[in-house]
Amino acid sequence: MRVSVIRKNIRFTPDSSRVVARYFMNGDQRTQKMVSRIMALDEKQTMLALEHTLREFASRHRNISRIFFRHCENIKGIIEGMQINYDGLSDERKMLIGSYCTMEYAIESAAFFNPSIVEDFDQLYLGQGEKRVIISFRATGEGHISSIVFRRAIIDKDNDLQMMKIGDHIDKAEIVHKSLYNKERFVKKLAEMHTPDKYSASIMQDLPEEFEYYALKDAVNRVLATNNISAEKKIALEEMTWLADSFYDLQFKHDSDITERVIFPISDSESRGIEDARFVRFIDDDKSEKIMATYTAYNGHTILPKLLSTENFYTFRVMPLHGNGALNKNLAVFPRKIKGKYAMLARVDGVNNYLMYSDRPTVWNNPVVIQEPRYPWEFTQVGNCGSPLWTEDGWLVITHGVGAMRRYCIGASLFDLDDPSKEIGRLSEPLLSPLENEREGYVPNVVYSCGAIIHNSSLILPYAVSDYSSTYGVVDMAELLHALKTK
Repeated sequence: MRVSVIRKNIRFTPDSSRVVARYFMNGDQRTQKMVSRIMALDEKQTMLALEHTLREFASRHRNISRIFFRHCENIKGIIEGMQINYDGLSDERKMLIGSYCTMEYAIESAAFFNPSIVEDFDQLYLGQGEKRVIISFRATGEGHISSIVFRRAIIDKDNDLQMMKIGDHIDKAEIVHKSLYNKERFVKKLAEMHTPDKYSASIMQDLPEEFEYYALKDAVNRVLATNNISAEKKIALEEMTWLADSFYDLQFKHDSDITERVIFPISDSESRGIEDARFVRFIDDDKSEKIMATYTAYNGHTILPKLLSTENFYTFRVMPLHGNGALNKNLAVFPRKIKGKYAMLARVDGVNNYLMYSDRPTVWNNPVVIQEPRYPWEFTQVGNCGSPLWTEDGWLVITHGVGAMRRYCIGASLFDLDDPSKEIGRLSEPLLSPLENEREGYVPNVVYSCGAIIHNSSLILPYAVSDYSSTYGVVDMAELLHALKTK
């Protein structure tokens, strides 16, 4: 049974003017030569060079001088290794050095896709039929490095999006590393990552049951500094710090608009990108609420599923996911507990849809298959397109299927509220397939979503167009549920 979809006439496209000031390191030797050239300038020449740089770039970034200071601090060891008194440098010379360790990066220049939508915490001063929402996107720039960005909008009574103004600057968050780590859980995660125990055990055995971030970093760095270390051991030890760097908090300034906040790759585990965040508004048993999201951290050769949570979109807690069910992409948290336990969808084997339960939102084991490819448009794989949506008739799961010619389509399924392993119904035809004008992009023939909501008795479904841009569609819930319940 074909379900009708109203495609809205709005398109979110890449914008190369959206830039962040990113740390730039050109290698120790070239950096030393650069510092030497700056040190040869007198104070007047230093001031003139700095003024020229500030004149060109200060209007493009909030507090660029603070960024220059921070990036100069990053190479303090190199500067002091040149027998230069770092503390004796003038502020102007430090800022000038820092400017040469800075580059602009256009975070949205290549693609603006894989959207997810959630209700805003603030629903005051709205008209009838209106809802304030926050839409997240996977923004991709040079080198296919992905980050998370946000837009705020109001959905009106006609299900049209009224977009809020985008801020003038982009701010990266301040990072605060977790202070203590549990050794037992840390060792288990290393095993899940297939880090050889023969290399990690010598480090871990000397650490207490609760150890500090810098204690691990120092222990690993001491071993890495020794001569004749094998390449395999070096990789194993680097993976230990890679995992430690995956726990952190992010803090944005309160004078930034949500459209100016970017969650940019910070730790080594996500150095090549933060992919496909699936946001959901989670309501706990005590009625407290927070926004949670799963995403995939990628460093170029290994993926690490991670969880972030926030109660205000200013402070985010980021944690890696553990367990034999947290080994692949495509994880999505249910918006509430089921029989006292957290619930999660996953695509553990890359082919089928799985369900798992947990007492903790960061540990996921014993996944159970609840869906396998059934129809030709999903014969390659089937997975979720975001967190399940509660309805009186069951859990509505928007799915994706991959068929011939690696074409991605969007489908829908309905599962039992008390036991989501029981499938009530499933569309035999795609809910959305790429139209002719949606087939061209970075990855052709793809429509894909990372999260929808229900509003005005309608499914509001944002989706990506061939991994390049994004738009959204609206589906009548009565029609959709009728199709899903019709055997």
